[in-house]
Amino acid sequence: MHWKTTVFSVVGVLALGCLINWQTGRINKLKAERDSLTSQLSEQVAINKDYQERVQKLHDLDTRHTQELTNAKTEIDSLRDAVKSGAKRLSIKAECPKAGADTAKVGRDESSPRLSEAAERDYWRLREMMAENEKQTLYLQDYIRTECMK
Repeated sequence: MHWKTTVFSVVGVLALGCLINWQTGRINKLKAERDSLTSQLSEQVAINKDYQERVQKLHDLDTRHTQELTNAKTEIDSLRDAVKSGAKRLSIKAECPKAGADTAKVGRDESSPRLSEAAERDYWRLREMMAENEKQTLYLQDYIRTECMK
């Protein structure tokens, strides 16, 4: 063999070895990047799953409390309708002056005491507000227990 052929063969083998070594380093670097990205993806999937579970819990909480509030309002409306129709009576503790000789002079009505229409509207609105406040407070307490006290 000629010495030039031998030199070219040695140089070729060295170049091929360098190329293989460079490719191996590049492959190892790409594998490390792939592993890192796979790990990040797994973490993100876990975060998303946790987030979806929290959103679902909050949705269930909201649905339950909205339904309870709707039920309370329906109950108040039914009670209001029953009082209007006379099926039920609204009793309010009150003291009325005793009928005497002078009541005829002022023209007082001797029938049972009744609320004025405005007072009765205020009464029903107050009951609705109390029910709303109670349900909102319960909702907020559940929200705090669900989201803030883990």
